[in-house]
Order: sequence, then C-alpha cells, then structure tokens
Amino acid sequence: MLFWSISLILAVITTVFLALPLWRGLWGSGEAHTDVAIYRDQLAEVARDLERGVLGEDEAERTRTEIARRLLAADKAGHGASTTGPARTSRALAVVVVLGVGLGALALYSSLGVPGYSDLPLAERLDAADVMRANRPSQLEGEEAAAQLPMPDVGATEDYVAMVDQLRAIVLTRPDDQQGWELLARHEASLANYAAAARAQSHLIELRGPSASVEDLVNLVDMMVAATAGAVSPEAETVLREVLRRDPENLAARYYLGLLYAQTDRPDVAFRLWRVVVESGQSDVIHVQLARGQIEEAAFRAGVDDYALPSERGPNAAQMADAANMSEEDRTAMIQGMVAQLSARLASDGGTADEWARLINAYGVLGETERALAIYQEAELVFAGSESALSKVRAAAAEAGVGQ
Repeated sequence: MLFWSISLILAVITTVFLALPLWRGLWGSGEAHTDVAIYRDQLAEVARDLERGVLGEDEAERTRTEIARRLLAADKAGHGASTTGPARTSRALAVVVVLGVGLGALALYSSLGVPGYSDLPLAERLDAADVMRANRPSQLEGEEAAAQLPMPDVGATEDYVAMVDQLRAIVLTRPDDQQGWELLARHEASLANYAAAARAQSHLIELRGPSASVEDLVNLVDMMVAATAGAVSPEAETVLREVLRRDPENLAARYYLGLLYAQTDRPDVAFRLWRVVVESGQSDVIHVQLARGQIEEAAFRAGVDDYALPSERGPNAAQMADAANMSEEDRTAMIQGMVAQLSARLASDGGTADEWARLINAYGVLGETERALAIYQEAELVFAGSESALSKVRAAAAEAGVGQ
C-alpha cells in the first residue's frame, strides 16, 4: 500500500505541473476581463458624480482620461491572454495530459513491473537461495526427470551398439576390472547414456580408491550433470567439493560450482567463480567455453554493468615473434611442450575429433610414429560410434604414416 500511495502522489504532482500551463491562459483571461468591468464601472461612476456636481468638469475629464488609459491596458491584456487558446481546447488537453500520465504509468508498470509482488530485501533473497539450494532435486530425481526428454541422436552404428552391449555383459562378470569399467563409462557417455556412464565411472572410482585421480572425479561430475540435463545435484556437489579440496584451482570444478549457484539464484557467486575460469583457462577447454557462454548473463543479473568478456586466450604477437626467432632446437622443444599439453588435456578432459587429429598430425611431424599410432588407436575407441569423427582421425593417421 505504501508503494501505491507514493506512486499516486508522484503521479498527481507530475500531472499538475504538466497541466498547469494549459490553465494559465484561462486564468489570465478571466482576470483581465474582471479589470475591464471594474474600469467601466468607474467611468459610469465619474459620469454620475459629474451630473450631481460632486466633480468639476476639469477634474472629471482628468479622471476619465486616467481610467480610459487603464481600461485600454486591461482590454489589451485580456485579448493577449485569450489568444493562449480556447477554453474548451485547453481543458481537453489538460484532461488528456492527466489521463495520459496516469494510465500510461499504470500500463508501463503492468508490463515492466511485477504487480502484486511483495518487497524482497537482500537478506530474504539470500535465505531463499539457501533454501532452494538445500531442497533441490537429488541425482536420482534429476535423472528421472531428464529421462522424459528426447534422447539425442549420436549417430551410433548397429555394430557399435552391439559392441557396447557386449562390454556391458563382460564387465558384469569382471567387477574388479578397472580398464573394463573405464571403457564402459566412456562408451556409455558416447551413446548419451549418461546415467549409466556415471554409475560405471563411480564404480571405477570405488575400485581405484585413494588412487583415483582428480580427473576421474571431474569425469564423474561431467557425467552426473549430463545425466540430469545440466542440473548440479547435491551428490554432484559432494564430488565437486572433493575435487576442490584436492585441487582448489581446478577450473572444471569452479565452473560446475558456479553453475550450481546460478541455478539457485546466486548469480553474484556464479559470476565470481566463472570470472576466474574465463580469465585463466584456455578457451578451447569445454568448461571454459561453457563459462564464457553464460558469464555475461550472470554479470547482468548480479548488477555488474561494466563487465566485458575477455578475448580468447592464445599466443600474443610477442610470443609469436619470439618463436620465429628461436633456434631449431628451441622451437622443437616448444612444439613438444605444446603437444604434451594437448595430449595431457585430451587424456584427462577429452576433446573434439579435430583436436585428436591435430595431436596425431603433431606426433607425425615430430617423427614420433609410435605415439601417433597409440593416439590413433585410442581415438578409434573414443569415436567408434561416429563415422564423421573417425574420418578425420583416419585422415590424420594416414598423413602421419600410421593409418591402417
């Protein structure tokens, strides 16, 4: 009620000041006509005084002259005021202004505002976000909801699906076979069976125990979030906290934690987490790409108006110039370092068929044909269900001289 009272008072004040000029001309005209009538009455009074002998002829003439002068001035003012506009038109415009301001403001608020929405102080918003985060669906509930969505077409061949069926049957007879469960998790993910992939990856982590790597945990979170159609469940958050305990700077975990806060009405926290990801991570990493695609919306919702998405990371002009001036040995060492980084990232995070093909080509150029062959064979397993991806890695293998 306080909001509407303040709005009404402001609307009234605004319309009064807007309509006031329309009425000024009418008020001025009325005042001028009143003065004219008074001066005419004074002239008539002078004539009566002259007849009664109260005024002499000379004095009456001087009085009539002064009154006539004032009468002409008042009559002129009256005509000037009346030229402001006809009374009917002025009143109509005043009504239009009043209705336009009042109804226009109401229409804008009904469109842009939230009628009936109660005040929401910051403390209440933070509490509501905490409640939302505490009561969000579990991993199983999220998977059940995601199962209602249409399955994506991954382009898997019948032979590949049959091979995965065989792998499922085999690992059930070998519950302690880490390599088998790792392959099953990877191939279930390739078929977009993310819930099954997450279960296989979780079992693999149990088998590895304390030796399970941070990469294993990140892969599990990838599969868990994909299984819930992008929602970060409490179970996934538990894994994320373990990743950050082991590696506080892990960008994948920071991205997913930011996603959790973005989904529970805390864009300010999401923005702070994603800002580190986009400003310190390589732009070709999937989690960095995802953060780059959402951070501007988070900044807007968090009230950060001056945020500008940084350019994608890559070698600058100075680094390229330095590389051009290197000796052959130094340049080879630099290339080997870059190739090693790409290899480590593909092994831990996976990547596109183009990246796998680039790695195969790189090892071929460096003359490391055995490593090129090993990468090619692994790529065939990774992309076994996609002919378009396999054609890229096979072409790269042929160029590197390791194709079959």
